[in-house]
Amino acid sequence: MLPDAAAITAALGAATSWRQVQVVPSTGSTNADLAAAARDGAAPGLVLVASEQTAGRGRRDRSWASPAGRSVAVSVLLQPRPAFPQWGWLSLLAGLAVSTALAELAPDPDRVELKWPNDVLVGGRKVCGILSEVVQRPDGACAVVGMGVNISLGEDELPVSTATSLLLEDMDTDQNRVVTTILRHFERYYARWQEAGNLRAEYEARCSSVGADLQVVVDERRNVAGRGHGVDDVGRLLVETDSGIQAFAAGDVVHARLRP
Repeated sequence: MLPDAAAITAALGAATSWRQVQVVPSTGSTNADLAAAARDGAAPGLVLVASEQTAGRGRRDRSWASPAGRSVAVSVLLQPRPAFPQWGWLSLLAGLAVSTALAELAPDPDRVELKWPNDVLVGGRKVCGILSEVVQRPDGACAVVGMGVNISLGEDELPVSTATSLLLEDMDTDQNRVVTTILRHFERYYARWQEAGNLRAEYEARCSSVGADLQVVVDERRNVAGRGHGVDDVGRLLVETDSGIQAFAAGDVVHARLRP
């Protein structure tokens, strides 16, 4: 079932802070569309959903394209209250919301993991891509947070061998239910973050990188091995290494048990 704006809006309920849900069958990038809407004066709380993206992007400008009807992309427009240095939490918050939502929809919640900063895995394979962006405008900066979930891709349609889909993991593939559950958890975590300025306790409780033996791939010449110690107040990964605890604001994390 493809996403339906009226069904999603009804399922969210009258008390939701999401101002409007829009659904398009296909677009280049839901993030780019919402960024353009923000620059044109769109109010925060706007949600854009698409069942196909032809020019989506992930972290580090990696492509995230989705076949028609087989994935769902959800972008939200926000104008956060916390100080700008805390906005790094938005990407972590999105991963927290998606992983919590999919665990709720999964027959075996323990198979759904969150790897720092926002990689959502099912059975050790990635099922979701997340990208947060800042949009400047005269009345203050806004943020666009995009989440793309592989819904019903087959093995031969996956972008990489380390990816998966809800269908392949025998999970719920109803796009209305998936989108609604993600938005509901995002709204809940976003409200907490707005009040506290971080989600450190909630994130550490969910993130499988905390307590794991891992390697942080910073760039082609720098890899750091250690054990995940937690996250700091701005969401940086804290790693206990032979030379002490180091903080990482960016990098690809490889858990020891997930290495080939």
